Amino acid sequence: MVAAVSLANVHKVYNNTCVVNDLSLTIEPGEIFGLLGPNGAGKSTTIRMLTTLAQQTQGDIVVAGYDVRLQAAQVRSEIGVVLQQVSVDMDMTVWENMEFHGRMHHIPAAKRQADIRRWLDYMGLSDRTSDKVKTLSGGLKRRLQIARALLHNPSILFLDEPTVGLDPQTRRRLWEIIRELNKSQGMTMLLTTHYMEEVEYLCDRIGIMDQGKLIESGTLQELHQKHGKGIVMKQKGDRWDYLFFPTLSEANQYLDAQPDKTGMMTRPANLEDIFVELTGRNLD
Repeated sequence: MVAAVSLANVHKVYNNTCVVNDLSLTIEPGEIFGLLGPNGAGKSTTIRMLTTLAQQTQGDIVVAGYDVRLQAAQVRSEIGVVLQQVSVDMDMTVWENMEFHGRMHHIPAAKRQADIRRWLDYMGLSDRTSDKVKTLSGGLKRRLQIARALLHNPSILFLDEPTVGLDPQTRRRLWEIIRELNKSQGMTMLLTTHYMEEVEYLCDRIGIMDQGKLIESGTLQELHQKHGKGIVMKQKGDRWDYLFFPTLSEANQYLDAQPDKTGMMTRPANLEDIFVELTGRNLD
């Protein structure tokens, strides 16, 4: 099976600084892949290269079977992109934004009208078609961005911080929409986020970037198997030290064996613990 997304030994240099360093990564068709990293890790630059907005300095990138450098137009026809920044026109109506996007992709009129209705209905925007975008809430604007990204029937959807700044209830609703799209449409997705629970809930596999490099990847279960499922925490001044164990039971056994348990506790390890262990930083 041909990979949906493939990066091989990719570098990106800006002003003599290597911001993506020898990145190799494969995303399979139908997979939701979560890309994590501290600020400045190279995630956004990677998304820009994958979506043809920037060219790699070195290495090969293939998206939906097309070389991003040589076949950029074909890549764009196969991808949908939802950026962190609101990128819809605030002074146009919901329908006008969708209509403009459909025309840009040369979708025939009858199909365009039907597909606009279909995706606005899917995203719960059917009753807002005549509303100017600037009157919508943040959550509805993000739904419109997703509807617009889906209008030309892409095979791969790139979601760059899709729920940032949204309230928890709206964020959860978008999670359900993303999962349903993946399950019902078989759509491949690459997701960047600062919310660990978002990755744990949505993603089939996870990659962690730091300083331009992919330093870890695998399923959540694989990461726990490798780094540990239990943690002993010990307070030292105003911070905590963490010690990983293969299981929570082994962490409890270690704690029970300590003559002085002051400031110590155990708990199950989570993805954020693994992230901090690997990068030495919290996910801002």
